[in-house]
Amino acid sequence: MKDTFTHQGMRKKLVETLIKKGISDKNVLQAIGKIPRHLFMDSGFVGHAYVDKAFPIAADQTISQPYTVARQTELLGVKKGDKILEIGTGSGYQAAVLLEMGATLYTIERQNELFKKTKLFLPKLGYKPKRLIFGDGYIGLESEAPFDGIIVTAGAPFVPNPLLAQLKIGGKLVIPVGENVQIMTVFLRKSETEFEKEEYGEFRFVPLLEDKN
Repeated sequence: MKDTFTHQGMRKKLVETLIKKGISDKNVLQAIGKIPRHLFMDSGFVGHAYVDKAFPIAADQTISQPYTVARQTELLGVKKGDKILEIGTGSGYQAAVLLEMGATLYTIERQNELFKKTKLFLPKLGYKPKRLIFGDGYIGLESEAPFDGIIVTAGAPFVPNPLLAQLKIGGKLVIPVGENVQIMTVFLRKSETEFEKEEYGEFRFVPLLEDKN
């Protein structure tokens, strides 16, 4: 669990890359500059930890590209104390970014292998979600709704209605929508029945899996 000066220097370079790519939210950049991403990856990949690329992790999943994490977080507009639901905990890296920014985080993972690993790992780094749940992200988390923001970290072929329903008025859902290529889509809840939708270009994600159990 070492975080060396070399790692810190590589992170600084990564932050500079993200700024060049258009990320401007200072809190997002600060979080990415602080979190030891290399610890979220298998030790063989440590040299790649601060390259702006996605990388394979357990259970045929990936740790998202830092730019994608930064962009989704920036679009979510997280403020300290916001109640956030994350669909797809994965390696826990996106969760760490949200927690570093002061979010109260509820996060759901449906791959048991990843769920068990991340549940043990995040607290070791001092990151404690309010709840880390093993389950189906498509249905959201009704018991804790409404949320200030919901972030989906896997490609969704459609927008799950429960997620829209679980947003506060003024809350945002950030979700990559599409089959092979996803369009980063933001839904802002304007009222009980009205949502404003904006699209932010193409991304590639591993698919969001519905619970088949």
